[in-house]
Amino acid sequence: MGARALWALLAALRAGWCLLPQSGYLHPDEFFQAPEVMAGDILNLQVFYPWEFLSSFPCRTVVFPLMTSGVTYWAIKSLQQLDICSSCINSYTLLVSPRLLFTIFSFILDYSVYRLAPFWEADLWKALVLLAGSYVTLVFYTRTFTNTLEGLLFALLMVLVSSRKSNGSSVDPTSSPLIGVITTAGFFNRPTFLAFALMPLLYWAGLIVDSQRSIKSVINHFLKLILCACFTAIVFITADTFYFTSVSLDNLLSINKGSLFDVIVQLHKKMVVTPFNFLSYNLNPHNLALHGSHPRVTHFTVNGIMLFGILHVLATVAGFKMLKKYVQQFIRVKSCYHGLPGLLVHSEGNPTLLLFYFVPLAFLSLFSHQEPRFLIPLILPLVLFSASQDRAVKWKHLIVIFNLLGAFLFGCLHQGGLIPCLFHLEQLIHSPAPSNHPSHYTLLFAHTYMPPRFLLNIKKTDVHVQVIDMAGSGEETLCQTIEQQASNFTCSDCHIFVIIPGTVRATTAKCGVSFKNETVIFPHLSMEDPPQMSILSSGNWRSQLGLYILQLDRDQHSL
Repeated sequence: MGARALWALLAALRAGWCLLPQSGYLHPDEFFQAPEVMAGDILNLQVFYPWEFLSSFPCRTVVFPLMTSGVTYWAIKSLQQLDICSSCINSYTLLVSPRLLFTIFSFILDYSVYRLAPFWEADLWKALVLLAGSYVTLVFYTRTFTNTLEGLLFALLMVLVSSRKSNGSSVDPTSSPLIGVITTAGFFNRPTFLAFALMPLLYWAGLIVDSQRSIKSVINHFLKLILCACFTAIVFITADTFYFTSVSLDNLLSINKGSLFDVIVQLHKKMVVTPFNFLSYNLNPHNLALHGSHPRVTHFTVNGIMLFGILHVLATVAGFKMLKKYVQQFIRVKSCYHGLPGLLVHSEGNPTLLLFYFVPLAFLSLFSHQEPRFLIPLILPLVLFSASQDRAVKWKHLIVIFNLLGAFLFGCLHQGGLIPCLFHLEQLIHSPAPSNHPSHYTLLFAHTYMPPRFLLNIKKTDVHVQVIDMAGSGEETLCQTIEQQASNFTCSDCHIFVIIPGTVRATTAKCGVSFKNETVIFPHLSMEDPPQMSILSSGNWRSQLGLYILQLDRDQHSL
């Protein structure tokens, strides 16, 4: 199969797998940093607002959630209100519609490779196949992560700093304002974007200085960038201030009969700058420890390999070879009392792409909390580097096997029963009640990732559904909660469900209650409660890879 046909097939797989949809649940942030919040605000559904979106100390801008999940939910809400689609709002559309938008956006990566491959002397179609075939693209870039947006903005920034004018010179005069806009937008999306933007900005600044004949032209480029960056920051700050505070236009204009000075003072007092709150929180080691502390080399030795496999190893080996060569040249030049011009020219491979890859990785490694998804923006410089000089060709079989396993593990297995479970419960909750009185449902989740409430499609005014998230509670706490719910099990239309992985299913047998119905959703892999290898190798292995929905028996007797 030709490289073009293979890329087209992989692109179709990306879109089709999004629509299926993917059942794997990567991390709570894919739901709780956009869809969950927007479903509550726009569709008036019962949701759980994460701490980053609390008005007391907001750490996330609302602009990107509004522009992504917010737009898709507004669209399906409008379709339902116009009677174009009477049942547009359901668990499937709530999950898939924002994911589909992100999947469409993910092709910005492909466009970026198309633009950048000739510039960085990489094989275009090999780079596109490496990108489209990576499980990072298939899984992570089709999910509603802020890291996904960070990667797309990083890709656009690389395109802008690598652009050429029609006459062949290296600087596009229109890029300065756009670079300012994208850099600022990336900073408000995730302040860590500055780590990714550093090398592209330095590269662009070097091109500006080298290509401009007068200091006036250089200053003009930097002024355009700074002014557009400031304007973009004002837009984000204004939007966040209006969203997170009680400020309204009418309230502002009513201050001292609309005095402009008083309006400015009032805005300044209530001004919300979410990146500063984000940095203030994350620069505190105690706060980071609450989310998990890792060795500083985790990104380099574990996460890079987990995401990119042999490509990360090849880049590391090439990086060490180049570093060794530069040190040798530096010593040789210094011993001869010569300067350093041309030091980076005579080197095998492209050192700039390696800097685009390793400099952000090094900065992110300064923080003790290190998750694999933080590195997904680095896929672009990595595939461009790997597609040059046929570095990845001889490893193609290993690359295919690695990405098949990664796609299956993270796209299907990892916490893979929770989303289908919520689909099942949504249908159960919204099924017609046998009596005139609505049924009451208590849903108790234990040892699963945080369940996104919006997928249950319950209105805020509906008080007949209660969600209890026990997270990773111990056996004693879990049993006490189940027994407490059982003791309050009095009404005839009450239903209590316990959702728990098969690896800890035996715990419920010690809780002194019985269950009348048992539904198993397969597959479901919990890395926090991993399956026992002895049971996996036996005939009962499916029980370890399932998510159980247990319905409490109302007519039970104490066990």
